Amino acid sequence: MITKVPGENSNPERDMSSRQYWCDKGKKARFAALCFSLALSPLMSHADETIPSIIPGIVTVDAEKLIELAGGDDLVIVDSRLPVDHRRGYIEGSISLPDTATDCDSLAAAAPRRASPILFYCNGPKCPRSARAASIAQACGYRKIFWFRGGFDEWKKKKYPYIKQ
Repeated sequence: MITKVPGENSNPERDMSSRQYWCDKGKKARFAALCFSLALSPLMSHADETIPSIIPGIVTVDAEKLIELAGGDDLVIVDSRLPVDHRRGYIEGSISLPDTATDCDSLAAAAPRRASPILFYCNGPKCPRSARAASIAQACGYRKIFWFRGGFDEWKKKKYPYIKQ
């Protein structure tokens, strides 16, 4: 909105209402807060995202089931967290593939056979990254998809070993 400065050829009544609108501190503060939150929304995209407890067509597992699955030869374990989280610690044998970089091509590089079992994890039940990545794998045609919903938080709480860089 363009606010006209009062002058010789202006309508004082309209100019006064425009000035009152933009000078209203409460509205200015709300407008600034809205702009600020919109600017930050990409950085905090999962702050209030609802994480499902199950994903149709994908098997949800706990830490013990992950260990059992890892006993097989061809399980691919994908750490869907950001690289900074991965460096702080990760489950041995997992590959780092953040959800933001997960697509059919990156999955094909990690697990060339779509019939191979593939498991996704992230930080824990409040982290949406592994759910997103598992859903992408499903859309890419992978058939044996496992989701470790408890993630790295559950792994550490149960005192299972992990690698730290």
